[in-house]
Amino acid sequence: MERSCPVCGDRIIGRADKKFCGDGCRNAYNNALNKDSKKLVRNINNRLRKNYRILEKLNVKDKTKTRRDELLQHGFNFELITSQYTTQTDSVYNYVYDQGYLQLDNEWILLVKRGSD
Repeated sequence: MERSCPVCGDRIIGRADKKFCGDGCRNAYNNALNKDSKKLVRNINNRLRKNYRILEKLNVKDKTKTRRDELLQHGFNFELITSQYTTQTDSVYNYVYDQGYLQLDNEWILLVKRGSD
């Protein structure tokens, strides 16, 4: 029985369990499968990555104080986080993956890296 590639339709030659005609079609299939299917999800992931890069850039020592204005100047969005951690003293750390921050007062923010707070 002749099998055909699900991506390009070419004939598949080789092992009986081979699914694609070559690496190019296999990669194209997997890229399409793993692509964020919805624009909303893709946009949120891009904004989360931007927040992460900003925190990582400003937090060079794994624990750094900065001003709220500096984060805003870099385009940080305080509404987008991936998790929160509340300490026993009710301090709330907001995280974007392993980079986090703690609001100290209206002006100052403590930047931390998970595991160092």
